[in-house]
Amino acid sequence: MVNGQPITEQLAVFKNELSIELGNILNYWMKNTPDEKFSGFVGRIDEENKVVAYSPKGSVLNARLLWSFSAAYNLDKNPEYIKYADRAYQYITQYIIDKEFGGVYWTVDYKGDQLDTKKQVYAIAFTIYGLSEYYLASSNNGAKSLAVDLYHLLVEKSYDQVNTGYLEAFTRDWQPVNDLRLSDKDANEKKTTNTHLHVLEAYTNLYRICPVKDLKLQIEQLIHNFLDHFIDPETGHLLLFFDEEWNSKSALVSYGHDIEATWLLQQAAEVISNNVLLGKIKAINISITEATIEGLDTDGGLWYEYENHQLIKQKHWWVQAEAMVGFYNSWQISGDDKYLAVAEKNWQYINAKILDKQYGEWLWGIDENGNPMKGEDKTGLWKCPYHNSRACIEIIKRINASTYEKN
Repeated sequence: MVNGQPITEQLAVFKNELSIELGNILNYWMKNTPDEKFSGFVGRIDEENKVVAYSPKGSVLNARLLWSFSAAYNLDKNPEYIKYADRAYQYITQYIIDKEFGGVYWTVDYKGDQLDTKKQVYAIAFTIYGLSEYYLASSNNGAKSLAVDLYHLLVEKSYDQVNTGYLEAFTRDWQPVNDLRLSDKDANEKKTTNTHLHVLEAYTNLYRICPVKDLKLQIEQLIHNFLDHFIDPETGHLLLFFDEEWNSKSALVSYGHDIEATWLLQQAAEVISNNVLLGKIKAINISITEATIEGLDTDGGLWYEYENHQLIKQKHWWVQAEAMVGFYNSWQISGDDKYLAVAEKNWQYINAKILDKQYGEWLWGIDENGNPMKGEDKTGLWKCPYHNSRACIEIIKRINASTYEKN
């Protein structure tokens, strides 16, 4: 029993609530975001749920839409979901793919014309991730071939043959670039936890449809990068920014990336069936989870970051989504019911504070006073249905597969 309730009952309620929320999330995107004039999906909707006309359209947004609708279709075969996955796929292949130099544009304008043509490895990884999931949903061989081609391109252009790992960004034609950052808040360094985590995630999904030796070796090397460099054994937190030779360049703590890494690393080792790495990851996952608990508020929400001995008292939507899955995973591998209690309390916090009861979808975040953060997108270059739909899908799948569900 957890919180006085039998686990079988608790998980049934949890699954039902997340199933309803998954439908709510995707219904919001189907209703509000298709761009009927210029094709694809609109580039931005503001906090008052108003479409911001002529906004840029991001490769990450479109790749995440492709993944979310494909993954939701793979979960329950709702025919509406595959229609929107098709829409995202068509837009990506027509406008986002750089047909001359390979890879994807960071952004195109509202009409689909090139805007920011810099090659961010992060964006290409998400495109591989979405295409792989779409292939599982559609059996579209073009999607699989494109995902494989993008994988080979990343290995050729971005992989550091001397030090291992992936360099962060390039010009359109794959030359060195001075500004490597994904966003203004990031450090301008050559290797980052964020990009490597999502390259790992992308390769793991690709391996499900293309289980070849060279890809498996790349996944194993990425896991070793985390074990050897990204995870700080003294604190249990992830180090976020590095130079080319793996010298750490930041002491910033990101609680969302900490807890997200726990289950993504484990999933990667499981998919490639490397039990040696899996054992190491499961052991270290609990240390990372315990470090993440430092960022939990008493209301069940997970704070954003810790920097320069100061807590950044914001609770972003994606951090909460990753907390749900990460703590649930830690409960599964440890059997310690306190982690399940944290996951469920986090969901209660999301339900109370993060769900936008007026317009739908999830708010960007909550400030230190418990109020919605101002001036943030409802949808945009970064605000996508990926973290929250994935959290719902992941926990639903885990409950479906659990012995508690079967008994």
